[in-house]
Parts: sequence; C-alpha cells; structure tokens
Amino acid sequence: MITADQILAHLVGDYILQSHWMAQNKAKQSLAAAIHALTYTLPFAFLTLNPMALAFICASHFLVDRFRLARFVVWAKNGYALSGKPVTATGYQDDVPAWLSVWLLIIADNTIHLICNGIALAVWP
Repeated sequence: MITADQILAHLVGDYILQSHWMAQNKAKQSLAAAIHALTYTLPFAFLTLNPMALAFICASHFLVDRFRLARFVVWAKNGYALSGKPVTATGYQDDVPAWLSVWLLIIADNTIHLICNGIALAVWP
C-alpha cells in the first residue's frame, strides 16, 4: 500500500530536491543520476531508517532515471516494441502531440518510482 507520506517523500525528492542540472543530465551521465538518486532518497529517511529499504529506493531510482526505463514500459504497453513502428524518445509515435507524450511519460515514470518505493517500504519497513 502506497501511503500519502510515501507520495510526499517522492514529490519532495523528485521535484523539490532535483536541480535543473540533475534533470537535464540524469539520463546522460551516471554522476548526475547518482547525485539525484541520493538526494531523492533523503526524504525517505523520515519514513524508515532501514538501510535495505533506502538502498533499494536509491538504486531503483538511479536505474529508472539513468536509463529512462519508463519509455520501455510505454513502448511495451502500446505494443510498439513488437510493431517495428518508429517512436519518439518518450516511447510514443509521432502522431501523439509532443506535450501529451511528455506528460504521459512523466506519469509512467512517477508510477514506476511509487511502485518501487512501495515495495521497498513493505518488504523492509
């Protein structure tokens, strides 16, 4: 179960503590992704001090952001992975308005993070 506290920690870590430099470089540079993942994890220390939970939250956040894993979820859910149709960097085809494909990717990304965090905090309270 994902709680309001977990959502708040996610929002603070992913939006308040993330600098412009981190946002622009986390998918290109491991250093930027690592710094972002570490700062992202800080608010979760108010929810748990379990090192396994915090490590999982940090590592999963690094992997999802560094390799833009949400776009692969988008490709798969829309059936593009097997279709061979060209898609944009967001995982959507060109006929989807750019503003919409970006927001849908952001929503998919946030959902993946919330699921990972929920798992970590359920397994290692």
